[in-house]
Amino acid sequence: MNKPADARVSVEKIPLWIDGKHLTPNVARWGEVTNPATGAIIRRVPFCAAGEIDAAVRAAQNALPGWAATSPLRRSRVMQKFMELMQRNQQALARLVTEENGKTLTDAVGSVQRGLEVAEFACGIPQLLKGEYSENVGPAVDSFSIRQPVGVCAGITPFNFPVMVPMWMAPMAIACGNTFILKPSEKDPSPSVMIAELLKEAGLPDGVFNVVQGDKESVDAILSHPGISAVSFVGSTPIAKYIYEQSARHGKRVQALGGAKNHAVVLPDAELDFTADAIIGAAYGAAGERCMAISAVVAVGGIGDAIVGKIKERAQKIMVGPGDKEGIDMGPLVTAAHRDKVASYIDAGVKEGARLVVDGRNVNIPGYERGFYLGTTLFDRVKPEMSIYRDEIFGPVLSVLRADTVDEAIKVVNANPYGNGTAVFTNSGGAARRFYEEVNVGMVGVNVPIPVPMAFFSFGGWKSSLFGDLHVHGAEGVRFYTRTKQVTARWPRQDTPAPGFNIPTLG
Repeated sequence: MNKPADARVSVEKIPLWIDGKHLTPNVARWGEVTNPATGAIIRRVPFCAAGEIDAAVRAAQNALPGWAATSPLRRSRVMQKFMELMQRNQQALARLVTEENGKTLTDAVGSVQRGLEVAEFACGIPQLLKGEYSENVGPAVDSFSIRQPVGVCAGITPFNFPVMVPMWMAPMAIACGNTFILKPSEKDPSPSVMIAELLKEAGLPDGVFNVVQGDKESVDAILSHPGISAVSFVGSTPIAKYIYEQSARHGKRVQALGGAKNHAVVLPDAELDFTADAIIGAAYGAAGERCMAISAVVAVGGIGDAIVGKIKERAQKIMVGPGDKEGIDMGPLVTAAHRDKVASYIDAGVKEGARLVVDGRNVNIPGYERGFYLGTTLFDRVKPEMSIYRDEIFGPVLSVLRADTVDEAIKVVNANPYGNGTAVFTNSGGAARRFYEEVNVGMVGVNVPIPVPMAFFSFGGWKSSLFGDLHVHGAEGVRFYTRTKQVTARWPRQDTPAPGFNIPTLG
């Protein structure tokens, strides 16, 4: 595999965003941001230590009282203006995503749009923050609940969606009255700074939204900082578990979304061409670097050979190349190291005895020989004990397993340690209903290969795909970023008896 271009070229330094302004920190360590399509180093990113994290926390703490006291209606208006600015700059943000992440421009535009929809949902925060009220729970005693912000919140986000995933978190947290610190992936950090600039332009007060950059050292500083009250994370399962444990150890509220092994169960009555088209996009879109990508197909009954043939036919036609070029279906993987790791799984699958139907190794893109490319790969006759099935590969590698019955297929899905997303393809309403009732997965599609909920529902998996109790965005996002306070009130009158020494009873 080719190595990236020479690192000694002078490149732009990515700043932090603290207290409403850019900051180039004086840090000891810097990372390199590459363009995956060319392999060239295009930017340098600072790796923050505890001092930079503390500066961001202090800015967020200073801004918190004023922002928490701002009316929800005013917060909503800031979010509405931010949404307008995001729409105006959607193409520019998408180009940044493509440049640093590698995904196609059309896919990047779509991912920005899905993030925008969360900001749109957050515009309804005056309604979403309503509490409950009960009159006369006791003699002249009323009781009501209110939702208040939790404080300074942090988001630690992955490389695969450098706009969408931060937008799952920050708009909800901010609309609820919190202040926020974002630590994006060091692989594609530039969009986070642009988001910060647009929030300021929308009227967000300085210090409410801050961006720090870095790797594990900055993450650990966030997890241990006493000034941060809540942490949101999306990434791999081992890191999600670590985030969850460390955050809980330091008394923080935490939602940590982990990895996935998403199945598409294809029943014998499925419409073949429709199903194959759906699986192709779900398996190979964004080069398979989606937490909701379909990476395993369970073919039920006699449909296996037919669906494998349809997928093979389509997979071989997928155009691989730079994400900013016309006619390209699939861009490069995010780094050379990740490309090599995914390729090693293809080697392992062959050694383990799976049938290699389409081989994505040895892809050559003329003029882009230094890029991090891997073609579509399809395995058939995969067994559950094989590493290509057990592990989250996070690349354009699709495995097909065989099952005799729906019962067996459901058992395969339920035996997997992950429970993020799954789909069933069928024309039987009864079979579909049984599937989504019995499968132990957080998000289920019926003839929908990537069942990502809209912003007014919540996103999250089960089992080893989620550590914590609450999902992101939607109503559960509001619950995560607020604390409920219950108030019981009596306003004494001359005819109201004073409470005695005994424990009062209601009624």
